[in-house]
Amino acid sequence: MPSIFTRIIRHEIPAHFILEEPHVVAFLDIAPLSRGHALVVPVEEKEFLHQLSPASAEAVGRALQRVACAVVAATGTRDYNILQNNGAAAHQAVPHVHFHVIPKQTNGEGLGIQWRPGGLEAADAGVLVAAIRQHLST
Repeated sequence: MPSIFTRIIRHEIPAHFILEEPHVVAFLDIAPLSRGHALVVPVEEKEFLHQLSPASAEAVGRALQRVACAVVAATGTRDYNILQNNGAAAHQAVPHVHFHVIPKQTNGEGLGIQWRPGGLEAADAGVLVAAIRQHLST
């Protein structure tokens, strides 16, 4: 069954579209955290960012920058968050890759984050960097 975002992309469900291109769309979030909260969504229906084709990933990257510029200009805010979750354990509510552009308003509207930083040991960092580089796609 197609995701709700695929149904929006197909115009089966109404949305307030900001951008429609062959590989990516952007539209306003129907439950915004702040005025101008937008979603940037690849047309390709994949649950995880790492599953996207290079063409979709590139289109999303270009669209994110353009939509962020437009949201900043339209809302008059200069601060914003870009949020993207992968998988249910990471708080992904719709199993279709999507990015949130969330303006942070001076009145406090926008995304709230609770950050719990840990530590990084130099020895573990070296091992981890080597393992990640081994799997790095070009």
